[in-house]
Amino acid sequence: MKALLSIAPGGPETLELRELPDPSPGPGQLLVRVKACSINYPDVLMIEDKYQFKPPRPFAPGGEIAGVVEAVGEGVAGWSAGDRMIAMLGHGGLCEKLLVAADLAIPLPPERSFADGSALILTYATSIHALLDRGRLEAGQILLVLGAAGGVGLAAVELGKAYGARVVAAVSSEEKAEAARAAGADAVTIYPQGPFDKDQSKALAQQFKDAVGPNGADLIYDPVGGGYAEPALRSIAWAGRYLVVGFPAGIPRLPLNLTLLKSCDVCGVFWGAFAARDPKANAAHIQTLFRLWREGKIAPKVSRTWPLEQGGEAIAHMAARKAVGKLVVTMD
Repeated sequence: MKALLSIAPGGPETLELRELPDPSPGPGQLLVRVKACSINYPDVLMIEDKYQFKPPRPFAPGGEIAGVVEAVGEGVAGWSAGDRMIAMLGHGGLCEKLLVAADLAIPLPPERSFADGSALILTYATSIHALLDRGRLEAGQILLVLGAAGGVGLAAVELGKAYGARVVAAVSSEEKAEAARAAGADAVTIYPQGPFDKDQSKALAQQFKDAVGPNGADLIYDPVGGGYAEPALRSIAWAGRYLVVGFPAGIPRLPLNLTLLKSCDVCGVFWGAFAARDPKANAAHIQTLFRLWREGKIAPKVSRTWPLEQGGEAIAHMAARKAVGKLVVTMD
């Protein structure tokens, strides 16, 4: 089988396509033929040794896969060869075959494509945990989503609408604005590219305030960070919640006096740790996501695909912050 491997720390250009022996499933494992693997921002960081988890090398990046079960290990019940499945693994997905712990596998309905299936869990599970558990979102509240055309951003827009919020999408281009509108955003604001000096930061804060209205945003979903964080925080409502989701623009430093003046909360969102600590609550969220998908209230937006041998280009596209929706590597 072929696998795209990180041999040494570095950018996407350092990944190598290698031939490896086919694995065999052990007790509790499924042997899966991977059909699709979505790319997420942690893949950018992981191959550079900048992520909180550092897998031993060589490893294949790509933590979110869809595929077909080829063989079932000892002690596994409920799975058979030929079953369609998806799983969130953390890494290892950019390969033709891999082993998956059976308790991590989720059935993929026959009407759903492998590409869409591979694009569901991380973005939507992160966003539903963020909005409901950490943000305590209620119908009628104002939700400001930064980076609203990326994978987690579009998921937050769709879920915000599904739960009755007024969603204001903040994006960096008209192309991304169109994606946010198509996902159901009530309003869209296009922000400039950073970094920002003091006056530009002040102007961006006013832009966010104008977009969310005079009472401010009840909930701010920030998967961007950097110089966008403080201006967004300045647009928060009294007793609002600011959700810290990610930092592709850099790790910000927030003036804590703003939290006092607005009596607001700054809430970290670490979905992976949540899923590990409370698997039952996470499983309930996953079931809710499948229901919302069936009802047409959410749907993964795969904007571009690459073959396995060009998987490094998909990660480079993500690193350049060009992604609209989800990027997927396919194995066919």
